[in-house]
Amino acid sequence: MNSNEAQSEIKKLTEELNRHNHLYYVESNPSISDYDFDMLLKRLQDLEEQFPEFASPVSPTKRVGGDITKKFESVVHRYPMLSLSNTYSQEEIQDWVTRISKSIETDIEFVCELKYDGVAIGIQYADGVIQQAVTRGDGSQGENVTSNVKTIRTIPLQLTGDFPEDFEIRGEIFFPLENFTKLNEQRREDGEPEFANPRNTASGTLKMQDSKVVAERGLDCFLYGVYGTSTESGHYEMVKKVADWGFKIPRKEDRYIEKTKTLEGVMNFINYWDKERSNLPFEIDGVVIKVNDYSQQEELGFTAKSPRWAIAYKFKAERVQTTLNEVTYQVGRTGAVTPVANLKPVQLGGTTVKRASLHNADQIEKLDLHIPEQVYVEKGGEIIPKIVGVNFDQRDPNAEKIQFIENCPECGSTLERKEGEVQHYCANETGCPPQIKGRIEHFISRKALNIDGLGAETVDALFDANKIANYADLYDLKFEEVVVLDRMADKSANNLIDGIEASKEIPFERVLFGLGIRFVGETVAKKLAKHFKSIQNLRNASFDELLTVDEIGEKIANSILFFFSNEQNNALVDRLMEAGLNFVIVEKDGASNKFEGKSFVVSGVFNAFSRPELKEVIEINGGKNVGSISKNTDYLIAGDKMGPAKLKKATDLGVAIVSEDEFIAMLND
Repeated sequence: MNSNEAQSEIKKLTEELNRHNHLYYVESNPSISDYDFDMLLKRLQDLEEQFPEFASPVSPTKRVGGDITKKFESVVHRYPMLSLSNTYSQEEIQDWVTRISKSIETDIEFVCELKYDGVAIGIQYADGVIQQAVTRGDGSQGENVTSNVKTIRTIPLQLTGDFPEDFEIRGEIFFPLENFTKLNEQRREDGEPEFANPRNTASGTLKMQDSKVVAERGLDCFLYGVYGTSTESGHYEMVKKVADWGFKIPRKEDRYIEKTKTLEGVMNFINYWDKERSNLPFEIDGVVIKVNDYSQQEELGFTAKSPRWAIAYKFKAERVQTTLNEVTYQVGRTGAVTPVANLKPVQLGGTTVKRASLHNADQIEKLDLHIPEQVYVEKGGEIIPKIVGVNFDQRDPNAEKIQFIENCPECGSTLERKEGEVQHYCANETGCPPQIKGRIEHFISRKALNIDGLGAETVDALFDANKIANYADLYDLKFEEVVVLDRMADKSANNLIDGIEASKEIPFERVLFGLGIRFVGETVAKKLAKHFKSIQNLRNASFDELLTVDEIGEKIANSILFFFSNEQNNALVDRLMEAGLNFVIVEKDGASNKFEGKSFVVSGVFNAFSRPELKEVIEINGGKNVGSISKNTDYLIAGDKMGPAKLKKATDLGVAIVSEDEFIAMLND
């Protein structure tokens, strides 16, 4: 291929893929399969590597991230990003409507919008191409986070339609609740503290140095508010117009935006979302009301801090007062010590709340907690109970200030707090019962060794009977040692022993995950296993060698080195190797990475494969088998005699349905 041909194809692929991105992420109406999209993207990546001089600044390859930002430059806003006046009172909304009605002689039309709980962003476009994305900052200047914003798939890199030459559009970047939940689940598996709320996590993610990590987290954005141009007479009409240019906007059909000419209409919108906000796939903290007409906005003007033509109504979080009776402490498998508030039971959000996490020592100090104490409790994100304040007027003069413990509540060891971390840790890994049992439970979990017949209760029983003190001890267990346990019959004991024996067939990456190395989750374990091929190579790896692995940063590298510097950990690994567990990657014929990152559901009867064979082919080619269909499923491989319910669900969710022959074609492509 000559350079002219390459330039032409790169241009064509860039335009085509950007169009497909918009159809999938903005309009929720994909026109090609994920597989076809990935093949087009791979073709573009290959061409851009070969002919980098022709790579477009709006190339869809920018969506996957990869840029490293050492420092975010400060940028002065072309148009100040003012804050809105806030109110928690519907009476004040009425007063605001009355006040502006006196200033405007003609009828006023209002626009009601959701107040997304995220990060405000201003994005500049020139000639239809994204130029710069800047955070709110102090309102007059913010930080340039362009490389990270480009990874958000609902933000267009190249506009379509009849757009202005130069303008700025503003909106809110947020963390979808589903993605936030998945992120915290992964952090729990990796032994990392969970993030407290989606809003702060979105803000922190947007300022990460590695745009590839930002891309993987799955931020989203609604765009509204155009500055520097106006092709329409009002805000509502302008929001509708920018959808034609490729922007994801709040839709009237979802009632995320609504026009009304009456105070009653404004109040209806507020009351509706006050009740329904918990059903949204993202968090909101209120409603924004604006005067629609631009000329009326201009007439009303601004104060020094905010526009007079807009106001934000903020929902009151449901808050109750109850008594803090005691603070206890939980020890996790990584040794992290978490304080827990034990409360007088109280009804909140339809459930009885008895406990609330206090997260760490800093949180206790910030709240200035005493025992006993009258405290205010809310549900963070409508889910997690948290103490948000203290009723100081009702404080008992004899109440004692809470001092964070200095010793582990389980084993008495002195707690440690590493520099730069908020958590206190018990360093007694081999002698602290919750850590020991937690690591064993992690080792036997479904995503690790998945030992049939062995659960948390049986682990407790085996530990309390001094049958096991670590996960390697499992492979020394005998039938006669197990059958004598309470509620353990012959059949259950045999199932457990058989399950332990069967776990020796579990592949290396899952065994590695099961070791419980801090920060080494399921995905990282797979990458390490694939790169180093054996536990011995991983053991011998240097810091610099570890950093060459995709997604391995300094924190993970140091954690791996620390784990293998411990003689006891190495002794456990040696025992597992002697027991016959897999600590080497076994390369299979036909292995590839063509299905990496893709999830499959296999259903029905097939001609060329049995179902287990089909699943094995998927896995050795980098894919993942899942048991049920969800919107995160990439493919349903449909065989004969497949149940209609699965087919319907896949169709409803837009999951790609492929036949056995189509799968074989994908495999051989």
